[in-house]
Amino acid sequence: MSAVPAPDNSPDAGAIWHYGDPFGEQRSAEHDAVVVDRSHRAVITLTGSDRRSWLHSLCSQHVSELPDGASTENLSLDGQGRVEDHWVQTELGGVTYLDTERDRGEPLLAYLRKMVFWADVTPEAADLAVLSLLGPRLAESAVLGTLGIEELPAESTAIALAGGGFLRRMPAAAGQIELDLVVPRADLTTWLSRLDAAGVRRAGVWTYEALRVAAQRPRLGVDTDERTIPHEAGWIGGPGQGAVHLDKGCYRGQETVARVHNLGKPPRMLVLVHLDGSGERPATGDPLLAGGRVVGRLGTVVDHVDLGPIALALVKRGIPADTALTTGGEHEVAAEMDPESLPATDAVGAGRLAVERLRRGAN
Repeated sequence: MSAVPAPDNSPDAGAIWHYGDPFGEQRSAEHDAVVVDRSHRAVITLTGSDRRSWLHSLCSQHVSELPDGASTENLSLDGQGRVEDHWVQTELGGVTYLDTERDRGEPLLAYLRKMVFWADVTPEAADLAVLSLLGPRLAESAVLGTLGIEELPAESTAIALAGGGFLRRMPAAAGQIELDLVVPRADLTTWLSRLDAAGVRRAGVWTYEALRVAAQRPRLGVDTDERTIPHEAGWIGGPGQGAVHLDKGCYRGQETVARVHNLGKPPRMLVLVHLDGSGERPATGDPLLAGGRVVGRLGTVVDHVDLGPIALALVKRGIPADTALTTGGEHEVAAEMDPESLPATDAVGAGRLAVERLRRGAN
């Protein structure tokens, strides 16, 4: 295999971008089984009897009673409700595991340590690596045997692995399977060899990113900026269904979440954008323009095996799907929003609905 590293300006710099056949790797992820080395992610562990209740008070998700084996997404917000950190959280064997973007590992750990005070909790950096497995063939006996299990866990559930680490099943589209192997970093090469022997093809991060963008799943610091609030990125829902729980107690940034949910709509929306592929690709952070006016910001830009050049973008809410767009920055490229990716326009928050009823009653 000819491993090609990710571009130097990529958030995945240093990881394997592809193995010489990026589109073939994507096709295998959709119809067969692949493993993507995402060991550049940072992993943090929380131990101590107060870890769940303590973290519950700091984050957007309801985790004070997260049962053993459960996984969910979670956020840390600032006082104005803007997203500072996003992580995947797993509760297993008396330990809470958080894995996040490489460049957010140290800042998140520093923040958590600063907030310990008198709680019985110890945040530590963990020498664990994340391998992501994609494809419908992951349920076959050869792969299950390699993983040392008889059947796959349910979505948003994790199980311990013999020899250390755990296997976590992530939510995925119908007919698809996505697993995360979180294993000791010293065992990374051994696990990759075992998966090779089971017929699981190695794929680069390009494959993971292409499928993630097509599924409209945002990535912190790439598809978000310093102004992003959870509603804009679609990070709303209960455990296993998002990163924000709407029925939990007080936490930093909660007022913004509640206000947007009850009374209004977020100023921007995350959409899938199709790009003209005849020239150079635009870059993450480039503006999106409509008639020369900035109406949005490009996030991840990637080439998909079926969809061609695509991107996620934060655009002003209410812009019609058929609006002619171009990208700014170094390369001007024609762009078009995917109408199926736009959020519903007929949803009315509970608070707004109550106000409208009162007004109708007064008249």
